Amino acid sequence: MSRARKQRKEMNGNSLGVVLSPEGSAVAERSEGERSEPKRSGATAEAGAAAVSASHPDPEVVAKAKRRTFTAEYKQRILQEADGAAATPGGVGALLRREGLYSSHLVSWRRERSQGIQEALTPRKRGRKSQHNPLEEENQKLRRQNARLTEDLRKANIIIEVQKKVAALLGNPIPDVDPEEKS
Repeated sequence: MSRARKQRKEMNGNSLGVVLSPEGSAVAERSEGERSEPKRSGATAEAGAAAVSASHPDPEVVAKAKRRTFTAEYKQRILQEADGAAATPGGVGALLRREGLYSSHLVSWRRERSQGIQEALTPRKRGRKSQHNPLEEENQKLRRQNARLTEDLRKANIIIEVQKKVAALLGNPIPDVDPEEKS
């Protein structure tokens, strides 16, 4: 048996073996042919430990980022502060760091302001603009409903005709009633 097979068998097919260090903590042992990974902080955590406890979430799992939106009032306030801070050296940079913004925000907001587009300063919904017409959608819905009701009426008329024929065969004919005479 080759040396690599022996090592695989000893490690039960895992690419990482678990070895106890002299201190008693579990340390990952790499096989010879395995590529090395950069060491991470906390990489010597217990291997083979049960799932991470519910009270301590995995620090390497990042929550899904959400795109920030800014109101028109906020944009105008920041632009005014940036214009005032431009007189002092490093003032705009300090403002951007404090607010967590990028200089590209200021550039695009200034461009929108110079074009006089008040609506452009308000947040917009991302993506394509909707092409559907709500009246056309409602029209299609009513057409489908009308077709369904027409089919239900046709089935009801067939059932009524069958009932009339059965009643006639049993000797108790049902008279034809005109729907307009009922009202």
